[in-house]
Amino acid sequence: MQVVKYVFQPHGDNRGQLVSLEEYTDIPFEIKRVYYMYDTIEGVVRGHHAHKNLQQILFCVHGSCKVLLDNGKEKKIVPLEKPYEGLYVANNMWREMYDFSPDAVLMVLASEPYNEADYIRDYDEFLKFVGIDSGRNK
Repeated sequence: MQVVKYVFQPHGDNRGQLVSLEEYTDIPFEIKRVYYMYDTIEGVVRGHHAHKNLQQILFCVHGSCKVLLDNGKEKKIVPLEKPYEGLYVANNMWREMYDFSPDAVLMVLASEPYNEADYIRDYDEFLKFVGIDSGRNK
């Protein structure tokens, strides 16, 4: 499994840092939705789903967290610890976000507006979607 982690160019001086992102220039898709998570309680795991069409870039703009990516054949854990790094998550990838630091803010740029029909929330259904025998355990 190839993990795509973008390192975006921070611009700064003695006043602080700034990261600017533009769709199709820095982000490989049109941005149709932005959301973020914060005040995540210790021990909570977010995600537990994949998407049929949606693509995302995940940033931990403050603090840190880990992201488990699973394509049905391989699993990789990717730490997000720097506010200028973004993790690309393809549509056909199971994702779980966890190990949030107390100050973590996880921001997500999404290629589509919210659509419940695009979610795959059952792991066996996800395996069928990616063409893996659903008898395998997560």
